[in-house]
This record gives sequence, structure tokens and C-alpha cells, in this order.
Amino acid sequence: MRQIFQDLKNGEMQLKEIPYPQVKCGNVNIKTTKTLVSIGTERMLVDFGKAGWIEKARSQPDKVKMVLEKAKTDGIAATYDAVKSKLDQPLPLGYCNVGTVLDGSDTGFEKGTRVVSNGNHAEVVRVPKNLVAAIPEGVDDESASFTVLGAIAMQGIRLVKPTLGETVVVTGLGLIGLLAVQILKANGCRVLGIDFDTTKCDLAKQFGAEVVDLSKGEDALAIAEAFSRGHGVDAVLITASSKSNDIMHQAATMCRKRGRIVLVGVVGLELSRADFYEKELTFQVSCSYGPGRYDEEYENKGKDYPFAFVRWTEQRNFEAVLDLMATGAIDVQPLISHRFEIDEAKAAYEKLDDRASLGILLDYSKSNKVEITSSTVSLNESTDFTERKGNVAFIGGGNYASRVLIPAFKKAGANLTTIVTSGGISAVHHGKKNGFSNATTEIEHALDARTDTVVIATQHNLHASQAIAALEKSKHVFVEKPLALNHEEIDAIEAAQKKANTMVMVGYNRRFAPQVQKMKQLLDKKAAPKTFIMTMNAGDIPSDHWTQDPAVGGGRIIGEACHYIDLMRFFVGYKITSFNAVSMGNNDYVKVTEDKAIITLAFEDGSVGSIHYFSNGGKSFPKERIEVFCDNGVLQLDNFRKLTGFGWKGFNKLNLWSQDKGQANCSEAFMEAVRHGTQSPIPQDEIFEVARISVDIAEQLRK
Repeated sequence: MRQIFQDLKNGEMQLKEIPYPQVKCGNVNIKTTKTLVSIGTERMLVDFGKAGWIEKARSQPDKVKMVLEKAKTDGIAATYDAVKSKLDQPLPLGYCNVGTVLDGSDTGFEKGTRVVSNGNHAEVVRVPKNLVAAIPEGVDDESASFTVLGAIAMQGIRLVKPTLGETVVVTGLGLIGLLAVQILKANGCRVLGIDFDTTKCDLAKQFGAEVVDLSKGEDALAIAEAFSRGHGVDAVLITASSKSNDIMHQAATMCRKRGRIVLVGVVGLELSRADFYEKELTFQVSCSYGPGRYDEEYENKGKDYPFAFVRWTEQRNFEAVLDLMATGAIDVQPLISHRFEIDEAKAAYEKLDDRASLGILLDYSKSNKVEITSSTVSLNESTDFTERKGNVAFIGGGNYASRVLIPAFKKAGANLTTIVTSGGISAVHHGKKNGFSNATTEIEHALDARTDTVVIATQHNLHASQAIAALEKSKHVFVEKPLALNHEEIDAIEAAQKKANTMVMVGYNRRFAPQVQKMKQLLDKKAAPKTFIMTMNAGDIPSDHWTQDPAVGGGRIIGEACHYIDLMRFFVGYKITSFNAVSMGNNDYVKVTEDKAIITLAFEDGSVGSIHYFSNGGKSFPKERIEVFCDNGVLQLDNFRKLTGFGWKGFNKLNLWSQDKGQANCSEAFMEAVRHGTQSPIPQDEIFEVARISVDIAEQLRK
């Protein structure tokens, strides 16, 4: 199946072949019939992609600040690599999709049902159920493709709270503005539309509005004064896109006392206090399709808001727009300026530069006649995997896997066979870039006979089942930490590993960092017990992020602090005999306290150490510091760049130009073991020991 993407580096539109998306609980797979190109949003994205580095930076000053902070702590090379990787990600375009349900049996949407969604421009899309709505019989597919834009207009109008007979100004008569005009008219309002484009003004007139055509030099304030019979308009809905602050000043000036202004578009927001103070104006910014937008629980977990308390959600706004279309209150046919087949997508996007363009429709009727449900795409058939060891499949292609793990394994000489992701997009992109043979959305394809090694880099709750599936096929397994989320999963993995007699390795890369290896050499010469202070300035992650969910991510102790548990275990070389952990106490200021913890470990040889895992520090401070005290000497490692010996005979310092946390060395050591049939670079008993201790510590912190 094909999908439209944008290259953020140069703004180029690309039509790519990707696998059929994996069926996912709570989601609907939809076979597309029509999609609508959003002139405003998609033109903005294309223009950003075409812009040079300096222009990109100027348009996102907050991101520039983050980049500069990262450069200070991680070094220029690591920061450049991260920025380059971000811009390398293909951006799926589109969010106005119409099609028929292929699979959604657990969502209430039956196969064959015509639906709208905020799915992308693709022959098949997978969309969470709360962002899907059934199309009434009286609404054709072309009209239905305007539903999502209509919902954006409707949400802005709901915030305006217009009543029958009120005067409302719509500033900006693009697609959303013209849809807003029709919805306001259906609500019994008198509407005044404002725009620089005569054609759009004429359309607004056709829908029953009076207009101000700025291209003709008409005075918006004078006309609004007359339109409101000298009282000032009741409300202004701004659907324009402009950097100018004049639009807000104009809106405030034309409003009556206690009038309302709602911003749906993007305009300059340097407000005049006098404009708002004297009239006690109300100003509000509308958030996309309505309540539920950007709420993880609603959008991705499918938890609806109670109907009686949140009458209008995203999905219910979709339904309301469709109902207005069914009654004829919204007519979108005059808004369609161009129609293209999906094969002509490039020509369609060239129309974004044509200011006369309005509704650009993409049609998928030709593609609907062919089979588009293949879950695998061939990327490079020339690779021969017969009679070779080190044939590696990847399950997962997220940011860390694509930016760090895949390049590290490729550098280590891995023969890359198959890459698996649930949506297929990143599988194709990173698969082509790194020379994989296939991209797929089905894990079974990664476990075929030609693959002897599987790397798992998915969400943490999937690690155990995927590792066990690979071990049951007698594959070597590399799991990006953590190994598992509970003792039952760890026990099951260990049993499967012993039965398969293959390796299970966890990506505890820090023990392979060059400076850590040097520290280990120095410490092994000291028979005396050691004491440790390890500090991780982890940085804040929102409480609703999946890593914070105990059932999905396991929390940050299991998911990240495990690095330091393993590292201390590596330095000492003896088993952990006891531990204790305490986190920040419950309070009114911090929702998640588990990721602000002090962990102490004791070892069989008498060594002891503390791990300070804090997420409440600042980004300008280095992320990691390791200090080892032993035999009248101290070793201090700062952020895996600067290693210093204090009073350490024969050693002074070992500094690096750029940060090296050992990912490349870790992958190399693992691949060497695979190729030569040697023991795991991290002994199997240590792998399972650290996994169990990490779970125990997390459980103690939650009591």
C-alpha cells in the first residue's frame, strides 16, 4: 500500500510503498476512498521543509534553545546527530480521511462501514476508535472528507457560544472559515466574513454571509460597525493565518463590550491591554477538533468522556458536522477546486503554491481495485543470508532504535534481514536507509529460518512476549532494556533461554563505554571493597508518558535506572546481597515521585554504593556522573566525556572529544559472540539478577 510523506530536510513530497498496518486493539483499519489536502496546515509543513537551516531555526526558537542546551552537556557531535536524525524522519501528511472499515471488530465499527477519521493520506490507515465516525447515508465520500476541518471550525464556534440572532465575524475565509460561515448560519447567526481573496468572499456570500473584501480596499471596521447596527459585533472567530498583530487589534476594536474573540488560526498575539481592558473582552484559543485532543487516555486508550458531562468531544463533533451535511446545512461541493488520483499526488501538492486552490481532493478508487493488504515490503533482495551467522532482525524502529541501535549493529557487521514496526512507516524508512532486506508489520516474518538473531526495541510491556517468541524459534535475543516488567516475565524468559540454549542480552551499554572499561581495569587491581555514588540527572518526563505507566513502561527505575544497577554490579564483580530504596514523599507539587529516588546496593565483597536517580534537575547540568572511592583514590566520570583520577597512582585523566556511552562497543561484543558461538558478553546470571533487582526496587518504591 502507498502513503504520502514529506521530507523535512527539503520539503519534497514522497509517495512510498509501506506494509499494511498491524491490526491493533482499540483501533480501526480503514481502506481509504478519499482524502482532503488541508491547504493551510500542509502548505505550512511543506514550506518549513523547503526552508533552509537558518529559517527553520528562526521559526522554532524554543527548539533551538533545547539544541544549545544539549550541545553543552552531550557535545556538538551527539547533538548534531540527534538533530539530523529528527529531520530525517519522514512526516506522514494529511488528517482528513474517508474510507471503509477493514478491521475494527473490538471497536463497534463493523467491516464495510463508511467512516471518516483523522487518518493520513494512505491507501490504508489505522486510527484509534475515538477519532473515527460513521458516515450517514445521505453524505457522499467527497463531502465527508471535509468533516475533520468542519470539526475544527465547530469547536471554535462552540467556544464562541453564539446565540440565535447574534452577529459574528469570521476573519479568514479559507476552508475552515467558509465551513464556519455555514455552521454559524445554521445556528441562526448573522455572519460577516473578512478576507483579501475576492473568490472566497464570493463563496461566503453564496453561503449567506455579508463580506468585507480587503482586496478592494473596503473598511472592515466601518462595515462591522454598520453590520452590528452600531453596537459592535457579538463575537469574532479568527480562522486566518498571519504573523500580523493587526488582526487581533481589529477583532477587539469591532467587538461590543464584553464581546468574545476565539482564535482557531495562527496570528500575531502581541495584544494591547487597552483593547481588552476597556471592553472586558473575552479571548480564547481553540484546540483543534475539541475535547479529547492530545489526551492520551481519550485518543489512544479509547476512554470516552461521560456523555452527560462532556457533551461534545472530538468524535461527537465529527458526528455533528456529518449531521449538518446530511441535512444540507453544510455544502462543500463549491469548496472543491481540484481532484487528483493518488498516483498524481505530486501534482496535487504543487497546487499548494496556487493561491486560487481551495479544496484539493485525492481519490483512491483505482487503488481499491488491487490487493493492498500485504504486511511485508521487499527492500533489498540482493542480500544472501545462506550459511552465514549474525543475520539480525529488528523488532521496533523508534527513535533510539533508528538513531543508535540499528547503526551500531550495522557497524558491527550484522546482516540485517527484516525490520518490524506496527505501523510500517518507520520500518520502510529505516529499512531502506540501513540495507534491510524486508520491512513488515508482522513479527512472524522476523523469526524465519534465515534469521538467527533478534533485536527487540519496542515498548517495554512487549519485551517479554517477543523475547520468548524469538527464543522458542532458537534465536539469539538482544533486548533493549528493560528485560521485563515483573518476576513472572523474567522467570519465563529465563526458562525459554535455557531450553533454547541461545543468548539473551540486555542493552546495558554503559559497561562497554571506553572510559568505564578503563575504570574497570583500574578497579580490578584493587582488592579492597569500593564505595560508589552514581548520579543520573534524568530529566522530567510527563506523568502521562507511556514509560511512566507501570503496566506499559514499567516506570523509570525499571526502564532506565537499571543501567546503573548493572553498571555498579559490573564494577564490583560480585553479587548484590541487599538493597534499599527511598523516593521523594507524596506532596502537592509533584505527581510522580518514583523517579526521584535514592537507591543503595550492597555486595558480597563488602562494596556499597548509592544511585541518585533524579528527574527534577535542570537540563543545563550534565546528565550523568559516576564517582568511585577506593584505597585512598577517587575516579570521577562526567557525562561519559571526562574521566579524572584523584590520588590514583598511575592514572590522571582520560577525556573524549564526544560522548561515548558504549552502544557501539556493546553491539560489537554481542555480534562477536553470535558469530563465534562464545558466551554472552554479559553473563546470563547477571542479566537475570539485575532484572530481578530492578523490579524489586521499583516495587519497594511503590509501597
